[in-house]
Amino acid sequence: MPEPPAYPPQGGPQGWAAPPAPLQRTKRRKWPWIVLVVLILLVGGCAALVVGIGHEVDKELKREVTVEYEVTGDAKDVTITYSSYRDGRLSQNQLADVDLPWSKKEKTRGFVRGGTLAVTTGASGGSVHCEVTADGTTRTATARGAFVTATCSGF
Repeated sequence: MPEPPAYPPQGGPQGWAAPPAPLQRTKRRKWPWIVLVVLILLVGGCAALVVGIGHEVDKELKREVTVEYEVTGDAKDVTITYSSYRDGRLSQNQLADVDLPWSKKEKTRGFVRGGTLAVTTGASGGSVHCEVTADGTTRTATARGAFVTATCSGF
């Protein structure tokens, strides 16, 4: 009978196997986590910005402003045309042959505000002075003569 082949002893002189080599720890990449955190912060910041802007727009839409129109002067046959935005719509009015002084107060609300006050003298001439105050802003204009117009706008 043939002899079994001789294998060299494993391990060392005692015949013990050597301890396994320590496992190499693979480096985890940090950049995907950093990118994820940055994206979450960007999305959260954008959402907060949109909510903040929406709140301010809503507050501005509900804010009420008083517009005060005033016309003085010595002209006799005056035509007054005034306009303002109320709840986002333009409201225009015209009054003919008005005796001066004349004034009016209106409350307006909405995102778009402002308007125009135009005062036109007639054939008899004279002087007119218009003044509009809205939201702390005052606009004035003066005109003198026949068929001239004083216009207050940009309020």
